Amino acid sequence: MLKYGKVFGLIIFVFLFAMCNQKSKNDSNKDTILKGAIDIVVDETVKPIVDDQIAVFEGTYYDAKISIQPKSEAEVINDLLNQRINVGITSRKLTQEELNIFANKKINPRITPFAIDAIAFISNKSNNDTLIALKSVIDFMQGKKDSKIKGLVFDNPNSSTVRYMKELAKVKDIPTSGVFSFKTNEEVMKFVADNDGMIGVVGVNWLSQPSPNMLEIVKKIHVLSVKGLKDDQYYSPSQNDIAEQKYPLARELYIINCQAYSGLGMGFASFISGDIGQRIVLKSGLMPVRTPGRKLLIRNQIINDKE
Repeated sequence: MLKYGKVFGLIIFVFLFAMCNQKSKNDSNKDTILKGAIDIVVDETVKPIVDDQIAVFEGTYYDAKISIQPKSEAEVINDLLNQRINVGITSRKLTQEELNIFANKKINPRITPFAIDAIAFISNKSNNDTLIALKSVIDFMQGKKDSKIKGLVFDNPNSSTVRYMKELAKVKDIPTSGVFSFKTNEEVMKFVADNDGMIGVVGVNWLSQPSPNMLEIVKKIHVLSVKGLKDDQYYSPSQNDIAEQKYPLARELYIINCQAYSGLGMGFASFISGDIGQRIVLKSGLMPVRTPGRKLLIRNQIINDKE
């Protein structure tokens, strides 16, 4: 009887040891605020600024690894809703319907604004007219032809730029004639650079921070100044005009964190909305949601370095 008791006790010990070991393994694989690895989905129109943020974040916190998947806005939202991924970056907040879906799953998404971006219109360098009225683009989206616009070129039918322009034009679908779509902003820029009369619709971040392979392409295009629906003046998607709220196609960028714990998503959101992250936004040509502070050293007396 004593023999069986020892065997039973040994079995219990092995079972508890295995459970503790598995728990320890799971805990070690779980990311924390500044440690571990996560995948995030990113609206392709704002990928350059996210690349910059991740490069500095990983350079600061060596135990953190963030991999990004650039996708259309619709795909980003779907991945979050279906919990295929827990952190995403978009150019819009979640709708009430989307928030209700998360609420039914007992998930409370943390939505953090971190930058003000803009949609830009671009044309071929051969086009001497660098001005465009927003009403002309809206009319074209509504199927009304404009002699100045040969065609509109978007990155993706499911992108944030298409959704934004459809909402402005109050149309459910884009016209089947005169509107072209590709997959990425880079493809739009290349197409416009090689085709006269086309107006490309891209995220301004791709123009303020072109990748090395796009530098020559950017030299072949004009960034157009835009007259808003209630304006008489034309404004460019410059940092200054965006800051002064003059450019009519500005939009906020958000990081949406659906992790149900204090993980790397929370750490990254805190980073990009904090002082260092906001300085990166400022340097990129976009507008930070809060201006980074500047520290001034005030001296009571002038020190003569020559003495």
